[in-house]
Amino acid sequence: MGWVKECERRMRHFLKARGYRSARSVRNMVEAMWITSEQQLALQGNTAARMVVALPVDANIQDAEFRCFSQWGEDGILQFLVAKTGVRERTFVEFGVEDYQQSNTRFLMQNDGWSGLVIDGSPRNVERIRASPLFPRHTLNPVAAWISRENINDLIRGGGLEGPIGLLSVDIDGNDYWVWEAIDVVAPVIVVCEYNNLFGAHRAVTVPYDAGRVWDGSHAYWGASLRALCLLAESKGYAFVGSNKAGLNAFFVRKDHLGGLRVGDPVADFRPSTYREGRDPRNPSRFLDRRERLEAIADLELVDVERGERGKVRDLLTAEFG
Repeated sequence: MGWVKECERRMRHFLKARGYRSARSVRNMVEAMWITSEQQLALQGNTAARMVVALPVDANIQDAEFRCFSQWGEDGILQFLVAKTGVRERTFVEFGVEDYQQSNTRFLMQNDGWSGLVIDGSPRNVERIRASPLFPRHTLNPVAAWISRENINDLIRGGGLEGPIGLLSVDIDGNDYWVWEAIDVVAPVIVVCEYNNLFGAHRAVTVPYDAGRVWDGSHAYWGASLRALCLLAESKGYAFVGSNKAGLNAFFVRKDHLGGLRVGDPVADFRPSTYREGRDPRNPSRFLDRRERLEAIADLELVDVERGERGKVRDLLTAEFG
């Protein structure tokens, strides 16, 4: 973290040299720099959005990717899907947003005037959202709450949303499958849900439900497979329209808004993730391959939602590697 301290030292020197000595003046300076940066990003994103909207309706959604405030290319994909599905309800629910600096709905809010509810389990993160220049400029309701399948509908209803909405974004690194399954208070046109690429293309598996589950920083044992989410989507009246290039987020569209959008296949369209996680504890400069990462969690439990069975991660290893 030496480079961070060096950046802080240089910033202090920069501000002092220009007369920004008081806390208020420094705060004003930082906010002005933040606003300028935001304006530049928004302008670039707006230009990219115009290009994305011009793509044919049956294009692969990965061709629409661009990143403004999302983690990967979700901003572009959502611009494409919103345009092609004719979403009228410009409202969203997103949970697992941390401090909302990086999220799937922020560009929709800032560029297109959407409003909505964001939920995070950390009160500190929610305080940061409320303290940011974003909060007074947009209709955003940040809520601090620990999400479970037992309380999610009450949280959404309590946040002022019910019935048709434009978008639901699910990313809680754990009970994602079970929480989405429980949601019935809103009917989003588009759903984005993170999936665990490590679980592969062929099995419809998820970690077992645990209301007290806390993500421990593991990059292996969390969430559900893409196939599991596709089966859940089908049962709720949604079609899978693809995932991002990083192999991280899956996108679903309610079938009554599908139109000419290309429908994906969780096996044929599956691609290994492009990002690397899971370092070798004996050699931190080396990343573990997929087999090694599965072996590290081989004795942990999985639920096969297609077969209605419980098994172990070891079953995935056996099926794929023998």
